[in-house]
Amino acid sequence: MTNGPSDHSDATARPSVRPLTGADLEPCIAIDGVLTGRTRRGFFETRLDAALKEPGKFIYVGVADDDGLAGFALVRLLEGEYGGATPYGVFDAIGVDGTRQGGGIGRALMNGIEDVMRGKGIAELRSQLDWNNHALTRFLDHAGFRLAPRFVLWRDVAGHMDFQGHGADLSPTDLLTPGSDAGVPDYSDPSADDFEALSRDRVPVRSMIASDVPALIRIDRKITGRDRTGYIESKVAEALDESAIRISIVAELDGAPVGFIMARLDFGEFGHVESEAAIDTMGVNPDFAHHHVGSALMSQLLANLGALRVEHVRTQIGWDQLGLLSFLDHCGFRPSQRIALVRELD
Repeated sequence: MTNGPSDHSDATARPSVRPLTGADLEPCIAIDGVLTGRTRRGFFETRLDAALKEPGKFIYVGVADDDGLAGFALVRLLEGEYGGATPYGVFDAIGVDGTRQGGGIGRALMNGIEDVMRGKGIAELRSQLDWNNHALTRFLDHAGFRLAPRFVLWRDVAGHMDFQGHGADLSPTDLLTPGSDAGVPDYSDPSADDFEALSRDRVPVRSMIASDVPALIRIDRKITGRDRTGYIESKVAEALDESAIRISIVAELDGAPVGFIMARLDFGEFGHVESEAAIDTMGVNPDFAHHHVGSALMSQLLANLGALRVEHVRTQIGWDQLGLLSFLDHCGFRPSQRIALVRELD
């Protein structure tokens, strides 16, 4: 979520809200362009295409007046990313025409999103933003958001061969499992292979394919103790869908999948990709802990992102996921300048 309204009007003001349509694409791009300072046509076209294919996974609302579209809000409905066990909404973007700010449009957009979420039985709305985006911070604070118990971590993609494993035999249990210490370094391991060598020499890694689904479901079930067949199937379908870019890869040992990473990025203007990717799901079969599977997956992911000229990669973890934090620290991740926010609906 990169842009937002400066709107501190009375929450009782509720201008008319309606679903966005294809005719709103150009006004949304225009409003967003003024707010962000760049045209993100590819982003909005990709989102519209995805919403047309799977309308149940998105909430898109707008506010219009006699002069046309005054504001818009785009929300994706997710379940399972970053370890979630229940559905939630996450903002893709929100914007209000600069000439019409301060008239309750931002509040109306938020009310419209929340009304739809309540109708769907979804009680949590999330966002990320740069800590110094003061206008958006004020708006979300006014709308009832608070700091989430999660950290946003990131690292540069360039130079991913520059750090060493320091003898640590690391294997994350999953981005899904809070409180796990499976990723704590095993300093008894006598090896001193660097991070890149783990990928290239020990564990084969390849692109994800549709036939991987049963194995990934089994790995996920071992990690989480839950049957999340629908979530895994949905993510693999996204990985094979050309409407967006997902860099989703699988590690194999003895010819069978033993781990996976799912990351995503969107097409930008003129066919370029956005400069940042996000890891939302990662899993390693606990039976193959300390086989360098996690390190191999991360190394290959960074290599793939580098080939796409992606500059940064980020992820989220819970504040109590100490094992995973140790693994990501080993992989060069550091605290981001972004903060995670959450709004729990009444």
